[in-house]
Amino acid sequence: MPESKPRINSSFPESTDAPAGSFRLADFEYDLPAELIAQEPLAARDQSRLMLLDRKSESISHRHFYDLPDLLAGGDLLVINDTRVIPARLLARRATGGLIELLLLRPETAQPGFWHAMANGLRKLKEGEVLYVGCADEPVRAPVVIERIIAGPDGQKRLLVNLGSPEQAYRLLAGRGYAPLPPYIRRNGDRTKRQQDLERYQTVFASAPGAVAAPTAGLHFSNQLLERLQERGIETCEITLHVGPGTFKPITTSIEDHTIESEPFTVSRASADKVNAALADGRRVIAVGTTSLRTLETAGAGGRLLESIDASTSLYIRPGYRFRVTQGLITNFHLSRSSLLVLVSTFAGHDLTMRAYKEAVAVRYRFFSYGDCMLIL
Repeated sequence: MPESKPRINSSFPESTDAPAGSFRLADFEYDLPAELIAQEPLAARDQSRLMLLDRKSESISHRHFYDLPDLLAGGDLLVINDTRVIPARLLARRATGGLIELLLLRPETAQPGFWHAMANGLRKLKEGEVLYVGCADEPVRAPVVIERIIAGPDGQKRLLVNLGSPEQAYRLLAGRGYAPLPPYIRRNGDRTKRQQDLERYQTVFASAPGAVAAPTAGLHFSNQLLERLQERGIETCEITLHVGPGTFKPITTSIEDHTIESEPFTVSRASADKVNAALADGRRVIAVGTTSLRTLETAGAGGRLLESIDASTSLYIRPGYRFRVTQGLITNFHLSRSSLLVLVSTFAGHDLTMRAYKEAVAVRYRFFSYGDCMLIL
C-alpha cells in the first residue's frame, strides 16, 4: 500500500454530445450476431476480455479483466454494488398442466408472505387460481395463489401472489428458485444449470439480498483480483442498489420520453465519506456498473455524495446529462436500443461508444450479462 496517494487528472470532461432530442432511437442501434450473446460464464471470472476506452484521446485498446490493477492508478476509488440476487425465478404449473414462469419482484410489506410478480402468459391467469411449483415427479409441490392482478409502475399488468408466510416464501425460493437470468440466456428449465447460475449470476462481494438482476459489471471480479487491487493502493467502497426488472425495459418511444422504474438504494456514511475524500483529493471515482453510477449520480447530485438510507432512484441518464461524481466506468456490453446503452453513450460520447461496439462485434467480444466488459476512463 503506497504511503501517499497521488493526485491525478480527475476532471469531468465536458460532453460533446447534443441534447437527447437531437438523437433518434436508431442512433443507439447495432447489429449483433446471435452467437456473440454469452450463454455461459467463463471458467474464471477475471479471464474476461476488457475493452479500454480513453475519452480524452478517443482511443480503443484491448486487454483482459485481470489487467485492471495495471490500468488504474493508486488512489483510484472503485464503487461496487453489493446487492445480492435472490433466486426469484419460479417454474410453476397450472392445474391444466400449462407451464408458467414467475419472476418475483419484491415482497409486499403490508401483507407478509405476498409478493409482486411478473409472469409469462399472464393474460390466461385468473385471480384466485392456484399454481404449483415443482416437477411433476415430485411428491409435494408448493402452492402459489394468485390473489390479484394489478398494474405495475409502467402500466403493464403484474400479479400479487401469496406464498404463505415469509419463512415459507424464502424456503420456496431457496429450494426451488432459479437465478433470474435475462431472457436472452436460454435455459428452458434445465435443472442441471441451476446451481451454476445461482453461484455465477452473483458477485463475489454480494451481501445485501434484494436484486432480481445482477449488477453484471461486478461479475468479473475475483477475490484474488480484489487483493491485487488493494496491494496497488486502489480502494473500494460499497453502495447497494437492488436491481429491478426495469433494467430490461426496452426503449419503445423516443430517447426523451423513456422512463425507468424506481429502484431502492442505500449509501452508508462510511462510503459517502470515502467518495467525498477522493473527490476532495482529486482522485478518480470509478463506478463498477451502471447501477453504481446511477446511485452515485443520484445521491451526489449536489457534487458531494450524501448518506442515503432506504432511498430510491429512477434516474435516466441521456445525452446532455452533466456527471457530478463519476469519472470512470466499468460496464458490460448492453442491448441495442436500451437505456443502458444510452447511459454509456452519454458517459463516453456517442461516436466513441458506437465505434467501440462495432469493433467489439468485429473482434468477437462476448456480449451481455455473462459476456465481456469495457473500462471507460
